[in-house]
Amino acid sequence: MLKLQHIRKQFDEKVVLEDISLEIGTGEIVSLLGPSGSGKTTLLGIILGLTDMDQGEILFNGNDISRVPMNKRGFNIVFQDYALFPNLNAYDNIVYGLRNKKGISKEEVQETIDFLELGPHLKKRISELSGGQKQRVALARTLVTKPKILLLDEPLSALDGVIKESIKQRIQSIAREFKLTTIIVTHDPEEALTLSDKILIINQGQIAQYGTPQDIIQQPADAFVEQFIIRQLQIKRQNIYQLFGAAHA
Repeated sequence: MLKLQHIRKQFDEKVVLEDISLEIGTGEIVSLLGPSGSGKTTLLGIILGLTDMDQGEILFNGNDISRVPMNKRGFNIVFQDYALFPNLNAYDNIVYGLRNKKGISKEEVQETIDFLELGPHLKKRISELSGGQKQRVALARTLVTKPKILLLDEPLSALDGVIKESIKQRIQSIAREFKLTTIIVTHDPEEALTLSDKILIINQGQIAQYGTPQDIIQQPADAFVEQFIIRQLQIKRQNIYQLFGAAHA
């Protein structure tokens, strides 16, 4: 569905991304994982069309969209801070993006509201919502526009505990229910491992490893991947092996 070929991006004298190539299938959840400054947010911006690349191609369903502007790609993003309008209630935030968009019925909007269980909160102002409710409103606002690809920038970073687990389940349900390819930026290995179908680990602008969570846990590509996943963020090896059933746990 989405194919990146030899993506390169440089800011001034600094090469931020070098030779990034991968394929993402329809309905897959893919996390872009790496330490701060690794280039993952820049890559998300290039996919969205917000950031120009210096070299490479982006193919969507076989069509080259490398020079297609952001508003013509049909992708949509939920930003880390939700970017909700505080002067509007939850419902008006959800339908805000539909003002100039035709073909979306009230019934379809209501289906999304029901799917995310936002009915009781529609008349609340944004300041009256919890973190999890704000995240669901942001997701609903994006989903009602029927994006071809859903992009999420650190969607769980402001959440914790039960709320974080609930939103993780929502994201997985959205991808499955709508067969919606979903690309997530995260710095949290545990989040990526438990949420994604595949993980792209970026180290200093280059691909360190791209594979399923099981592949990465059982066969880390190099010392960086193993250290970043297992040691650096203090995820217990035994717990992760048990989670994915590694033979050598």
